[in-house]
Amino acid sequence: METENRHSGNRCFGALLRPIALALLLTLSGGCALAADTVTAADEYPLKAVFLFKVLKFVEWPPEAFSATNAPLVVGVVGEDPFGSVLEKTFQGETVQKRPVVIRRLSLTDDARSCHVLFISRSEQERLGALLDRLGNSPVLTVGDTAGFAERGTMSNLVLVSDSIKLEINLAAAQQAGLQISSKLLSLDRVLKVKSKRSPPAP
Repeated sequence: METENRHSGNRCFGALLRPIALALLLTLSGGCALAADTVTAADEYPLKAVFLFKVLKFVEWPPEAFSATNAPLVVGVVGEDPFGSVLEKTFQGETVQKRPVVIRRLSLTDDARSCHVLFISRSEQERLGALLDRLGNSPVLTVGDTAGFAERGTMSNLVLVSDSIKLEINLAAAQQAGLQISSKLLSLDRVLKVKSKRSPPAP
């Protein structure tokens, strides 16, 4: 009964996400949509979770970032988690680069280098520099959703601009960590390339 209820709940969540996903306007070949108009407060984090999933399809990690060919891709969240269960429901049953996805919540003392993706909450604005320094040049895609995070060194940043979501990419920061971001993603009108105001980490 519990399993049946869980599956039913996941189907309901999927049904709710479908119109949100269909509302994403800019579409790449392969069905990657990356922009939406008129984002409501209720839609914001379900929509950002879908954005994150789509974005990860266009990122390539170096082989040494994974312990094995079948190792999962680990998405970590540090700070106050705005997603709740949305991330798990969005990534459940999905793969990124043919790898299953594992979601982890991290404390500030955990080693974020164990992740492949790190979402840094807006609650960590004052600690952002220290978090990035601890990551150094590790192949961890850093993601934020706070104004100014990309300029401060976060590799990607989902920001609300006039009630729509735009994706900021700090390409230099990603390349410094050995990550490759597809030109297909970078060519979208709603993707903004941002330069760091922060010195790159020492090699």
